[in-house]
Amino acid sequence: MPIDSLHLLLTYRCTYACDHCFVWGSPRASTTMTMAQVLDLIEAGVRMGSVRSIYFEGGEPFLAFPLLVAGARAAVARGLQFGVVTNAYWATTVEDARLWLEPLATLGISDLTLSEDCFHGSLPSPQVAHALAAAKELGVPQLVLHKELPPQLPGGAQPATEGNVRLRGRAARRLSGRVGELSWESFARCPYEDLANPARIHIDAEGYVHLCQGLTMGRLQDMTLDALVAAYRPTEHPVVGPLLSGGPAELVRRYGLPHRAGYGDACHLCYSAREALRERFPEYLGPGQMYGENDS
Repeated sequence: MPIDSLHLLLTYRCTYACDHCFVWGSPRASTTMTMAQVLDLIEAGVRMGSVRSIYFEGGEPFLAFPLLVAGARAAVARGLQFGVVTNAYWATTVEDARLWLEPLATLGISDLTLSEDCFHGSLPSPQVAHALAAAKELGVPQLVLHKELPPQLPGGAQPATEGNVRLRGRAARRLSGRVGELSWESFARCPYEDLANPARIHIDAEGYVHLCQGLTMGRLQDMTLDALVAAYRPTEHPVVGPLLSGGPAELVRRYGLPHRAGYGDACHLCYSAREALRERFPEYLGPGQMYGENDS
């Protein structure tokens, strides 16, 4: 299983609490990684042999800026590339944005991904514009990530298969009523993640190793990340196994879960099914942050 990138959720804290957030980030969230955790994960990535890059994400990783810079420096020292995903709240002017970005530019950041969409304050975002201008001045590769709901249709209905907002996390509760629905039985595969051979995994401060947000390989308690990855058996996993054989619909059938007639997309059904299974499989369906337990 050649995983090529590790995505570290440095913190669940964020300056926003967006309706589409799949990690339920918000100003109220508090869990943040330690430097020891970051270093252990980088070393595990090196031992895995296939990992080429480390991504620092959140929440909002710039809220843990000293940890972000130190982690980036450690990744580069071990021969790995690094990238950052941010909403650019810090880019109040081009000059200020340059101050924040210069340490990362000096280290050779390979990817600055900026979130700009209707869920993040004003659109277009002046902060993203400032960050883009500063990044270009510093020679930092950048990408703007737009999230959109499906286009509005007459009468208020929306197609369930268009747009790029996935109905998982906070979106499953707050946005699902704004899209059309398809029969639950039609969701017979996971169309967005390669659960059998993932190219990337996300790790949070509580040690959960996510294949998809809230669906984990397991938790880093008594083994290192590289050992956990080596032990992963997709078809034997109590949640991944059914998803591989028949998608979210198979989760419903396998465990006899209550369900509605229709769902907005495959993530909507999968997330709803996983919520119903959390008490049964807490090691693989967590943490509570990913299921809104810390939201108010």
